Amino acid sequence: MKVLIAEDDMVSRRLLQATLCKWGYEPVVTSDGAAAWDVLQGRDPPPLAILDWMMPGLDGLQVCHKVREIPTATPPYLILLTAKGRRQDIVTGLQAGADDYVTKPFDREELRARVQVGVRIVELQQGLADRVIALEEALTRVKQLQGLLPICSYCKKIRDDQNYWQQVENYIAEHSEAQFSHSICPDCYDRLVKPELDQLRRIHGQA
Repeated sequence: MKVLIAEDDMVSRRLLQATLCKWGYEPVVTSDGAAAWDVLQGRDPPPLAILDWMMPGLDGLQVCHKVREIPTATPPYLILLTAKGRRQDIVTGLQAGADDYVTKPFDREELRARVQVGVRIVELQQGLADRVIALEEALTRVKQLQGLLPICSYCKKIRDDQNYWQQVENYIAEHSEAQFSHSICPDCYDRLVKPELDQLRRIHGQA
């Protein structure tokens, strides 16, 4: 999984990068908030970001604000990295849109645990988003079978949008995920099949 790092201090940046690589993540490294914001706005942005609070230009708090203004079904999980450890500072960071925080100097095991929590949240969000998409597609298919269907009074074929007449089962199969198993109803058996069977028996009896 890609993890964005936004840290202006070179030593901390390299330490974070090496640590995430060791844990099996793919770090995307930036050195300021503006660059981090560009990455988060780009194509296929990392689903998880570690943002330093104090950075030149845009700081981590401002990046959090901007990210939360973007409407998306799968928002990135934001971890704020800060030397500010007061309770009010933590509250301010969370209110700005951060999902979690880690104080400097960070403990590697604590950071790892918090990143793992973020990964679980991201995967849950993605799974939910996928289910919503599947539900919307299913509802679309259901809606395609609503409304008036032009059907022939004699042969019972249905006319589609291209003015092409086709069998009912073909039309439904194209517009839904329904599958057909063919059988014979009692009326058709008495009206069509039984006379044919009786005729065959008479023919074989005469032979």
